[in-house]
Amino acid sequence: MKIKTISRSSADYVRERSQDIHKVQRNLDPTIHPFEQGREYVRALNATKLGRMFAKPFVAGLSGHIDGVYCMTKHPHLLSSMISGSGDGEIRVWNLSEQETSWSVQAHKGMVTGVSAGVNNDQFLSCSTDKTIKIWQPSAEQGSSEPLETYLGQYSFTGLSHHRKDPLFITSGNSVELWDEQRSEPIQDFAWGADSYQTVKFNQVETNIFSSCGTDRTIVLYDLRTSKPISKMIMTLKTNAICWNPIEAYTFATANEDHNAYIFDMRNMKAARNVLKDHVSAVMDVDYSPTGQEIVTGSYDRTIRLYDAKRGHSYDVYHTKRMQRVFSVQYSMDSKFVLSGSDDGNVRIWKAHANEKLGIKDRRERTHLEYMDKLKERYGHMKEIKRIDRHRHVPVEIKRADHVKKEMLQARKNKDERRRKYDQHKQPRASERSKNIIGVSKQTSS
Repeated sequence: MKIKTISRSSADYVRERSQDIHKVQRNLDPTIHPFEQGREYVRALNATKLGRMFAKPFVAGLSGHIDGVYCMTKHPHLLSSMISGSGDGEIRVWNLSEQETSWSVQAHKGMVTGVSAGVNNDQFLSCSTDKTIKIWQPSAEQGSSEPLETYLGQYSFTGLSHHRKDPLFITSGNSVELWDEQRSEPIQDFAWGADSYQTVKFNQVETNIFSSCGTDRTIVLYDLRTSKPISKMIMTLKTNAICWNPIEAYTFATANEDHNAYIFDMRNMKAARNVLKDHVSAVMDVDYSPTGQEIVTGSYDRTIRLYDAKRGHSYDVYHTKRMQRVFSVQYSMDSKFVLSGSDDGNVRIWKAHANEKLGIKDRRERTHLEYMDKLKERYGHMKEIKRIDRHRHVPVEIKRADHVKKEMLQARKNKDERRRKYDQHKQPRASERSKNIIGVSKQTSS
């Protein structure tokens, strides 16, 4: 006698890699889900609230310097290594994973104004106001407290940047000088009218291009193949720092004294591509993330702000009670962390996204977080979600300064409108992206 039975596979009703959670059968037909948008809105609202509730950006503070940290650089090949220089001439190499100093030396007699990684993995360069440039190798056998090479200059150095592949580096100071590691004197001198130069930076994609910021409010671009400056832009106020986009060779960002950071396209510098606002004091440093999509700025107002490179306002602001004026900021090589060096002598580690969970996440958790992010993106324009997502607690001094700044800008705008109302020859309104640019000039061939 044969008896027919129903045979089922457990894969039909049990989720993969789980023996206790049953599959949820879903029909995605919108006609049978009339309340889908309402449910998704509530989920997006709850996800936004939880994101702000669990936003804890501060990771650790690295103490060791006894003076302000005025320059930093990340190592291009070692993910967990970072180099910092302080006002007393000390240089420290930090192990970020262990949150401790791996190597330190009293490198200079004056303030360290620039550090840059060399061509070799374990070498880096430093410059100072004591008119010296030194090459260091912490793993050297002959004693890592002594430099491999020392170069003497005629004037104090204010900035340093190394070529990505060749043994060349540039310095700023009384002039912009190109050096070869095999020679004791600069092999080329660049000058275009400025009394002195604030900083220099090599382009890491188009390696023959580099730029400088002068004390005469100029930003100058150079090309090693032409052996002379190629273009110059004059701003209304001085530029403190410059950074090239690591993905787009023609894009760079600048930190300016007018409380803004600007993104420029070197092919057309008559107007900025974007203006990054929200700071209430001079922006001292700027850095791109390795993905080229985000920007971090450090300011004299004792805050750090993070921006989407395509938007004009910051999506987050970081500060602590004890952090003083921020002079240097850097993204880590994995884009997950931000490093800041301030006047109080501390190097601080922050998360690039305040509510991001650190550590290992399984597949279900990653899927859930991605779903919540998509919901917040879809309903981000809603009034309540936008209000919660944009709300930040800032110190009273910054809030008061921001209120005063907005009043001043509005008064300036009203005055300009009244002047235009009674002006017979009405000039076109200057756009926000071009009004702070006085002029752009090209170097004529001799």
